[in-house]
Amino acid sequence: MTEKQTIGQWLDTLASKAPVPGGGGASALAGALAAALGRMVANLTVGKKRYADVEQEMQAALAVLAALQEELSGLADEDARVFAPLAAAYGLPSQTEEEKARKDKVMEENLLAASLVPLKITERALEVLRLLEGLEEKGSRMAVSDVGVGAQMARAAAAGAVMNVYINTKSMKNREQAELLNARAEAAVRESEHLADRIYGRVLEKLR
Repeated sequence: MTEKQTIGQWLDTLASKAPVPGGGGASALAGALAAALGRMVANLTVGKKRYADVEQEMQAALAVLAALQEELSGLADEDARVFAPLAAAYGLPSQTEEEKARKDKVMEENLLAASLVPLKITERALEVLRLLEGLEEKGSRMAVSDVGVGAQMARAAAAGAVMNVYINTKSMKNREQAELLNARAEAAVRESEHLADRIYGRVLEKLR
């Protein structure tokens, strides 16, 4: 769905009263933009005599970033897809014990699904940042500012998606599973913020 819309159409839908897309989808697209910026920097580096010693590394980065861009773009749609059944689950009847038990089961299943998607966004954004760090160090100096922009976009992707993890795990009754998911998300976002700040600082030093 995301790939079939223009940027303007997607933004108009985001701005509307429609329940999706929301913050999760926006975070995923921020991550996809970060990956695309990384690809641009790598594309501006390959084939240049000045960077011949990092040619293979740039080619490898291109392949991985292309896969990450595609996955993150898809996760924007996946985030919307998992929201619908969760929203419906909140409206299930819970008058009898049987109805309560069924609602609890359905809620738990859908809360888990709705947590896993933003968790994946957070972790994929971190993967993008790890590649951007190499591009900041070895990529074309002409595009170093784009690495900095990419780092900030990936940082926003991770920090934004992690909130969608927490809002869903908070309602889970299986607290052990919830805390495991929270720990994974927290570790990823912490490293993402550290990496993004380091990359951004280095970029600013080169630009000034």
